[in-house]
Amino acid sequence: MLNEDGRSQEEKSGEQVQADSPFFAYMYRLKYIERWSLMRNTTKENVAEHTFHVALLAHMLCEIGNYVFQASYNADRAVTIALFHDATEVFTGDIPTPVKHHNPKMLSSFREIEAMAAERLLSMVPLPLQDAYASLLGKPAGGAAMSEQEQKLHALVKAADLLDAYLKCLSELSAGNREFLVAKGQTELALERLAMPEVQWFLAHMAPSLGKTLDELSEPLKSVNKPDPL
Repeated sequence: MLNEDGRSQEEKSGEQVQADSPFFAYMYRLKYIERWSLMRNTTKENVAEHTFHVALLAHMLCEIGNYVFQASYNADRAVTIALFHDATEVFTGDIPTPVKHHNPKMLSSFREIEAMAAERLLSMVPLPLQDAYASLLGKPAGGAAMSEQEQKLHALVKAADLLDAYLKCLSELSAGNREFLVAKGQTELALERLAMPEVQWFLAHMAPSLGKTLDELSEPLKSVNKPDPL
C-alpha cells in the first residue's frame, strides 16, 4: 500500500533504520570491562560474566518467590532486565562502590553520567526497536511511569546484583584472599537490609555451596526436604 508521497510504509520505515547500528558491537565489548578493579583478585571477572550471573540469580529469585512464597513474578522479564542492568558500563567502566558512594555529590555526578551513557546507547538502537529497549536502558518509552510489577522485578535484579557481589566475596575468601573480607561484610549487611524472603532463602539453601571445593561439591547431596537421620 502506497502513502500520499507514493512510497510504501516499508520504504519509509527503512529510512529510519540505521545502516550500521553499533549497539550490539558495544554490548559485546562488555567482556573487556573488568570488575573489582581496585582489589586484588584470585580470579578476574568482567562485566559480561557478571551480567550472566545476575541473570541466573534473578531467574532463581523469581522462581523462589513463585514456588516457595506464592508470588507471581515474571522470571523471563527479570532475566531480560538483568541482561542490560550494567549496559552503560561499556562507556563508564565499572566504578568501584567506595568511589561511587564517597559522598552524595559524587554519587549524583555518577548517576548523571550513567543517564547520559544510557541516552547514548539508546540512540544507537534502530528507531523501530527503541521502544523495546528504552525501558531496559532506564528510559521508559514515552516517559511512562514504571508499573508496580516492573518495579518489583527491578528490585529483584538489584538483589541479584548484590548477591553476585556477595558470592564473589565468598569465592575469593575461600581461595584465601582476605582482600574481600570487608566487602563481604558490607554486602551481607546490604542484603539483610533488603528484607527479601527470596534472598534469605537463597542464602540459606544455595549460597553455602559457593565456598566449597569441587571435591566437596561432588559429595552426595543431602535433601533439603528430608531431615537428617538420627
